[in-house]
Amino acid sequence: MNPATVTTDYALLVIGYGNTLRQDDSAGPRVIELLEARALPGVHAFAYAQLSPEHAEAVANARAVVFVDAQVGAASKIQLQQVTPAESPQVTTHAADPQTLLALSRDVYGQAPPAWFLSIPIERLGFGTDISDLTRQCIDDAVNEIERLASLLPGCL
Repeated sequence: MNPATVTTDYALLVIGYGNTLRQDDSAGPRVIELLEARALPGVHAFAYAQLSPEHAEAVANARAVVFVDAQVGAASKIQLQQVTPAESPQVTTHAADPQTLLALSRDVYGQAPPAWFLSIPIERLGFGTDISDLTRQCIDDAVNEIERLASLLPGCL
């Protein structure tokens, strides 16, 4: 397969995902709202209900990517971990994970940028839009961590 030609459009792509109607699971999209309000130069932020194979092109168009999601059973603070592409880009459902998106980006578009997964601890997953104090604080911490990371990347801030 010949990789498609891709030009880098984003210095830092941030993808926050989660269900906005399931309390703390909305952490990813809430991080995106706060990032958009800050309008950080070179940072492009998008919120989705879930990751899907269609997002691989945007990943390929970035110099670096941060995936943000709520995590059940995570530590009581945010965690930032580097992510590498999966061995295979095979997707078995309509949803994908960060490793699969990076593999699709690599195999279809010829590049997989450096990437991180930022997990946000959660306490509540009931129906509704209110969030726990822990998740609210960690959302703020996540935005600050993304801004710190962006400050280290060429083309940002």
